Amino acid sequence: MVEFPSLSPYWPLIRFLVPLAITNVAIDLGEQALNRGIATVKEDAVKMLASYGLAYSLMKFFTGPMSDFKNVGLVFVNSRRDRRKAVLCMAIAGAIAFILHILIAYTDLGYYIINKLHHVDESVGHKTRKAFLYLAAFPLLDAMAWIHAGILLKHKYSVIVGSASISDVVAQIVFVAILLHSNLECVEPLLIPILSLYMGAFVRFSIVGLGYYCNIHDKIPDSSGLDVGGDATIKKMLSFWWPLALILATQRISRPIVNLFVSRDLKGTSDATEAVAVLTATYPVGHMPYGWLTELRAVYPAFDKNNPSNKLNIGSPVTKNHIKKFTFCCLAISLTLCFVVFWTPRVSEKILVDVIGVKYAFAELCVVPLRIFSFFPLPVTVRAHLTGWLMTLKKTFVLAPSSVLRIIVLITSLVVLPYMGVHGATLGVGSLLAGFIGESTMVAIAACYVYRQQKNAEMSNELVVEGEDSAPMSEVCTRPQMDAIEELQEEEEEEEEQE
Repeated sequence: MVEFPSLSPYWPLIRFLVPLAITNVAIDLGEQALNRGIATVKEDAVKMLASYGLAYSLMKFFTGPMSDFKNVGLVFVNSRRDRRKAVLCMAIAGAIAFILHILIAYTDLGYYIINKLHHVDESVGHKTRKAFLYLAAFPLLDAMAWIHAGILLKHKYSVIVGSASISDVVAQIVFVAILLHSNLECVEPLLIPILSLYMGAFVRFSIVGLGYYCNIHDKIPDSSGLDVGGDATIKKMLSFWWPLALILATQRISRPIVNLFVSRDLKGTSDATEAVAVLTATYPVGHMPYGWLTELRAVYPAFDKNNPSNKLNIGSPVTKNHIKKFTFCCLAISLTLCFVVFWTPRVSEKILVDVIGVKYAFAELCVVPLRIFSFFPLPVTVRAHLTGWLMTLKKTFVLAPSSVLRIIVLITSLVVLPYMGVHGATLGVGSLLAGFIGESTMVAIAACYVYRQQKNAEMSNELVVEGEDSAPMSEVCTRPQMDAIEELQEEEEEEEEQE
């Protein structure tokens, strides 16, 4: 009779990750709902989709680093004072992002970034800058939601975080449906997805905010005790956050860079606009089967038994081996989903036609880029698993070089592949894959470096202990004798001073 190993250690991991995976998938579904809001307008749908896609990808560059403050809440926020410091950091970052949005929308900087660099026509450029202006306040709202989501994850309230994201998507879909029947379709079609995006973010922020105040605010102390390392300083938070923010910023800027090179490669023709529209449509669909793997990096910090600030792990059956096996199973599930959805004939086209609402001829252009997305799960899993381990050790600084290598590999691929006959959306997604592989390789090298340092430190400690154990008995005995002699001398000196 075959005996199966106990699955009980994996249930906490499943309960923790499933809501976060739903969160990630829900974000992609929300993007598809917003794209549908554009694709069904009466104006030129391709131009509108390209304009919104350019503005949205640029905006994600600003919101991406802020969303990584979720990990600051997960690792550092142990008291109400820590939370106030984290919220202050995000408020300042949101204000800076707001100012940059205004500058890009109204100054020559925006005209150069959007019109000149992307080689889009005047109509697409004007609509893109207008959409970017409308999105100016979104980074601040998004940041406030993410910091509270991280605090909820620290206390294992991942169900609330997942519910908030699902509610976000439901609100987006509902508002897209409502606004499509309003006069906005004729007056300003760009406002249909943008207003829906704001309403979804507001719903998500409201849920995580209420979740925090109802479940955590009164239970955590006003100030952290020494048993959890004391209050976290803003400097510590920023030192932990900036490498993660840099990585996510390069991930977010990758899409605008891809749009830029793809558009310039086709020299601003109608094919360029079509290629950017294809990328806008394929990003959320291709990201859905593997995007949730990114959330694996929250598993190590949440279940680490060696983290003094995480008291909830006492008595947990989860070990490092359980986390590794769980990660491998997640990778297998993601790869299976990718190959079933993107390589089965007519399935991906049906998703694009039925969910986003594009025409079948347009959907056929998306097939090859979507099949390239099938190979993304492997580098994403390696990156997420090792990043989570390094976050637990609070050694995120070693991750910074990976973001640089990602951009170098991405741009190199975008320059070289056209000479090999690769153009359009296929060029963009293929280059993204090359960037992902380069980044995960550098993360693996950084993890090996930290692991080697740990092993060397352990060996040094063992040698010290062995040296103490092997000391001659005479040396061990003379130490108390010397202490006794020193004490007698001190007593005699004190008596002489009193006399």
